Amino acid sequence: MTILVTGGTGFLGRHLIEQLIEDGGKKIKVLTRSFDEELANLGVTQIEGSLMDGDTLKRALKGVKQVYHLAGRVERDPSSAHLMYELHVDGTRHLLDRIIGTKVEKIVVASTSGTVGVSKFSDFIADDNSPTAEEVVSRWPYYLSKIYAERVCERYVREYDLPIVMMRPTLLLGPGDERRSSTEDVEKFLNGDIPSVPSGGLSFVDVRDVAQAFILAMESGDPGDTFLLGARNLTVEAFFEELSILSGKSVPRLHLPQNAAVFSAKVLDSTMKLFGKRASVDPVSVDMSGHYWYINSENAQKKLGWTPRSPRLTLRDTIKDIRHRQERDEIAPEFGLL
Repeated sequence: MTILVTGGTGFLGRHLIEQLIEDGGKKIKVLTRSFDEELANLGVTQIEGSLMDGDTLKRALKGVKQVYHLAGRVERDPSSAHLMYELHVDGTRHLLDRIIGTKVEKIVVASTSGTVGVSKFSDFIADDNSPTAEEVVSRWPYYLSKIYAERVCERYVREYDLPIVMMRPTLLLGPGDERRSSTEDVEKFLNGDIPSVPSGGLSFVDVRDVAQAFILAMESGDPGDTFLLGARNLTVEAFFEELSILSGKSVPRLHLPQNAAVFSAKVLDSTMKLFGKRASVDPVSVDMSGHYWYINSENAQKKLGWTPRSPRLTLRDTIKDIRHRQERDEIAPEFGLL
């Protein structure tokens, strides 16, 4: 069995590859933009190149039976919209075009719960039959590009009978987020960089459990299936209280109405930019945190037999990993390691 993984250098990709290796009996190829030493140490085959390059994709797909498509770009800056569209939408289309006519038996695609699971109202909980949330996410290019990418996948299932399963995880937490792409807000809480408590709610899940869900979907998912993956829905305030219990850090005391919080963040952001600096919390994050990102994962639990671990264990391991990384980063310059 030969497997291709795109996005294998990311937070989820690393955990997925490690679990695939632990399962054994598989040859793993990873499509990567440049050589990665950690992947080399894991013994996987690296195909260097881009999703936009046909020759690279042809080499990557040779002999492959299963594809995990995780390549993505997590950005909150609206100015990066074109980059996210190119990777998530055009990149996915290029990959699926090249898969047509090959011996690939199934493709598991990483999307996000934010394509359906976000609302201005706290009583809304999305399931896999919920409509996409274009109106809500229209000013957040990451989620909008993911909606368009899902539609590309749906078209290839419908028109070309490609065996695609789409996975929709919520906020990924847990150890190993070297790029700080997913655990950044937890780190900001631990550093005391969040000035006030947002009014919204969130859902989170352990990255290790999501990697397991992807493997289960490859085994049991049917073409056209979608699976929301989350372990717990909490208000942001309750989430901060959980972090406080586990870390000893205090929850911010300031509560602002959503409109005031967004306005204050925009003023602070503009002011900091005048001095060539960045605000600790950007306006887009403040805007997003005033919404409710609640989802229901019963479909994945029933059909795939997926069971996420205790959310508190995930938060504990996330905090432990962030503190270890911070200690490492402080020690490295002192000893000339960076």
